[in-house]
Amino acid sequence: MRILIIGAAGMIGAKLTARLLDSGALGGTAITALTLVDVVTPRSPATSIVIDTAQVDLSASGAAEKLVEARPDVIFHLAAIVSGEAEADFDAGYRINLDATRALFDAIRDAGDDYTPRVLFTSSIAVFGAPFPDRIRDDFFTTPLTSYGTQKAIGELLLADYTRRGCFDGIGLRLPTICIRPGKPNRAASGFFSNILREPIHGKRAVLPVSDRVRHWFASPRTSIDFLIKAAEMDGDTIGPRRTLSLPGLCATVAEQIEALRNVVGSDAVKLIDREPDPTIDAIVANWPEDFEASRALELGFQAEKSMEEIIRVYLEDDFAAADAA
Repeated sequence: MRILIIGAAGMIGAKLTARLLDSGALGGTAITALTLVDVVTPRSPATSIVIDTAQVDLSASGAAEKLVEARPDVIFHLAAIVSGEAEADFDAGYRINLDATRALFDAIRDAGDDYTPRVLFTSSIAVFGAPFPDRIRDDFFTTPLTSYGTQKAIGELLLADYTRRGCFDGIGLRLPTICIRPGKPNRAASGFFSNILREPIHGKRAVLPVSDRVRHWFASPRTSIDFLIKAAEMDGDTIGPRRTLSLPGLCATVAEQIEALRNVVGSDAVKLIDREPDPTIDAIVANWPEDFEASRALELGFQAEKSMEEIIRVYLEDDFAAADAA
């Protein structure tokens, strides 16, 4: 089996690569080749599996066609610029999050010879816009109120239509906000949800730009990789014509995050959180959904953490030592 990961240098891409190499197989089929691409050259792990790495801008002319020349069996399309950056740079957001996605889908369609790979597209809960019900059902309409959410919503529609027309077998995944993200803060508007836990865990100060009452939808990096692997292995016919799933997660307030930090790490960590209101971040987050039923995904066997304490412990087990070493 040949696998292509677009966006492989990012946190999710790197963790997905490690999981695939650790198992050596996907859906019971041995992985024979792995192609890792991103706008910066991904790291090439030592392994017996054939690995190709490349610096690729998917939105560049001809880039998508070159990536599908080897006819990968499974394509993980993880590449995107994050919400805050897409909002700040309108043109870049549409070029990278939408135009590049369309270019990939068209390259697969044009490959010919009945080439129909499994395509995993990472979407976002930002495809939903206020006003919201208390819990968002699977049939709730997508009316995004950010450019990032709009770009992802269009990508979902394209994924469904190209799948309907037999161009590929696509599955879209609306990932919860990933928490706790390892590494340094990025430009995502949601970044503070991880920052207020990760930085104090390492004895560093963190800025909280919103109210303790803000409620959101979370899953750990480990669970996000579980989602991607499960979606890649499952029978696409079980999903039906609505090709994108809202995934399970944990609904928690910022106050509950902080209390979980106190319970797992201690009160000294909580003292490192500085409250500095940011109206711009607050306005973006106010237009995001807070809680989901995720009935379809749950019925298909997708599962997530049940408590914020569990999410913190996942970080301590998976990423704490590596972060301290760095």
